[in-house]
Amino acid sequence: MIRQVLGVLAGYFIFVASSLALFKFSGIEPHSDASLLIILLTAVYGALFSAISGFAAQFIAKAKSLTVSYVLAFIMAGFAAFSYFKAGGSQWSQLLAIFIFAPLSVLGGWFYLKRK
Repeated sequence: MIRQVLGVLAGYFIFVASSLALFKFSGIEPHSDASLLIILLTAVYGALFSAISGFAAQFIAKAKSLTVSYVLAFIMAGFAAFSYFKAGGSQWSQLLAIFIFAPLSVLGGWFYLKRK
């Protein structure tokens, strides 16, 4: 059980840290209007790190089912949904997190389980 909790926490940390790094070092404002190119590049970057976060969560948890990845995806989508309703400005980054990044974290966990 502790490994599963640590897996979820580590996966979420990877997702959040990579997001914060992207926005800090690129100068992109996640709550302001962005061009289609910026949104697409952010989507690709976020998709990669979301899959990595799901893979890492499964690796740490050593679980034989996708439950850990589903919990991670639920937390990712939950925080993004909370931010969507509470934050002002443009909400493209939250929508990406809900509809692309959270599901791709499950895919990352699935890749971990199928790698054998």
